[in-house]
Amino acid sequence: MFLDLLAAWYPWVKSLHVASVIAWMAGLFYLPRLFVYHAERAQEGSELALTFGVMERRLLRAIMVPAMLSSWLFGLLLVLTPGVIDWGMIWPWLKAGAVIAMTGVHLWLGARQKEFARGRNRHSGRTYRMVNELPTVLMLVIVFMVIARPF
Repeated sequence: MFLDLLAAWYPWVKSLHVASVIAWMAGLFYLPRLFVYHAERAQEGSELALTFGVMERRLLRAIMVPAMLSSWLFGLLLVLTPGVIDWGMIWPWLKAGAVIAMTGVHLWLGARQKEFARGRNRHSGRTYRMVNELPTVLMLVIVFMVIARPF
């Protein structure tokens, strides 16, 4: 019965999944940019550093965490929907690996936000610029695996 319900609700669950992923990706693109400017332009304890701290915390807690959790929830519901995924193919495994890696990037950024909040940032703006590219690469892997299904 649950699987029948998932099949009936498939377009709604898929829509909620896509909307959640868009919000999550927006945060994953923006938070490292905030870290770049925070690391390069704000003296610790300054008004600018405090402003960046508020922006970073609110972005992470109010947008990114709920978006990540809802992306996972709706994604897992899609996985459970009959006929959506053929686990005998390679593409769903590659997508799953990229989603797990994306979650790892999110958790790493969350840890860096806590370091900034404590005044203990150890990384340069260059590091955050490089990390800023990871979500883009992972997103491309995910999109190509889901839409083109090359493997």
